[in-house]
Amino acid sequence: MIIVFGNVLLMQLGLPLPTVPTLIISGTLAADGQVSLAALLAVTLLASLIGDTVWYLIGQRHGVRVMRLLCRLSLSPDSCVRQTETRFERWGLSTLLIAKFVPGLSLIVAPMAGALRLPLLAFLCFDAVGILLWGGIAIGAGWLFHPDIEMISRHLLEMGNGALALLGIALILYVSYKWWQRWRFQKILNITRISVNELVDLMAAGKTPVIVDIRSSSVRNLDTRHIPGARMIALNEWQTLIPHVQQDSDIVVYCNCPNEASAAQMVKLLMGRGYTRARPLLGGLDAWEKAGQAIHTLDA
Repeated sequence: MIIVFGNVLLMQLGLPLPTVPTLIISGTLAADGQVSLAALLAVTLLASLIGDTVWYLIGQRHGVRVMRLLCRLSLSPDSCVRQTETRFERWGLSTLLIAKFVPGLSLIVAPMAGALRLPLLAFLCFDAVGILLWGGIAIGAGWLFHPDIEMISRHLLEMGNGALALLGIALILYVSYKWWQRWRFQKILNITRISVNELVDLMAAGKTPVIVDIRSSSVRNLDTRHIPGARMIALNEWQTLIPHVQQDSDIVVYCNCPNEASAAQMVKLLMGRGYTRARPLLGGLDAWEKAGQAIHTLDA
């Protein structure tokens, strides 16, 4: 029980620990009568709620800043954060029902709910249902298939070094896949940026570019700052810009995320449609404000 509690809690707090295998194995122990099935579900629920509540309160206190922190915890968390924002905009608290089943979403969804100031009691209720669905399926799989799991375990023990070799190959394949993902992500990021000073000089020369704020509406509601004259277009709406902008126009895209990841992705898409003068803003909205440039707010 202590191992299950600690494993689930640490995973919910952000450590990259494999929790589902632990729950499946605990389910096999429940099938053999060594532990209580109800107790396993209760421990899983308690540990998950503790971790999620911690992140909820952090998100409630620090808002979008904690989202930028989470952006630095994984390979392409900016896309994960953006997908979480989109899901919340579409489904609201129902997002919590499937959060535990989606890699990366589980860590992001709790602080996002806090940042959006969603009611704590409603958050806990929906989160509890999602946890019970996730934990129940994993533990139930171990309980239901325990003869097969025990047989596989015996075969692995009999294989000895062969089993270790298979695990090593699986690990190498996993690391290779992650490296390939990182390489693809870096290719998107390797786009020439425009600095704040260069943008200011461009505007001073009378060549005011099309400025695009691609943050989601949820983030804009939390952080109402924007560059004067910017068009509000989310990344998944990037094609709506095309009918209104000439291909030889200067386009500057900004977000407020590490490495300008979302902005770089939109620029990549625009360049694929012939907009070769599109560039991400280096440092995003924070760099613009830090340089002392004018900032407007949506409620101004």
